[in-house]
Amino acid sequence: MTLCTHLDQIDYDSVDPDAEGCEECLAGGGQWVHLRACQRCGHIGCCDSSPGRHARTHVMDTGHPVIRSYEPGESWFYCYPDDLLFELSGAPPAPTHA
Repeated sequence: MTLCTHLDQIDYDSVDPDAEGCEECLAGGGQWVHLRACQRCGHIGCCDSSPGRHARTHVMDTGHPVIRSYEPGESWFYCYPDDLLFELSGAPPAPTHA
């Protein structure tokens, strides 16, 4: 089993997202498909299926490697550098948008 090598960069105390959608799409009038929350700073960006792909752009611009689904009913994580989708037992409940 392959493990994410960036778990030490998850900062649950700093991740308190409150955006109603993708921050860049909201600012620029764009549309998103699904939302992702940065697990380092709480930035909310849109997924790779969205035209803007703002979650990926945030990762590339900041070096924050791990995102978590910001969708109701989903609690998975994804590490961009390791190209790994995973779940973490003992993680706090996943925040989601309304």
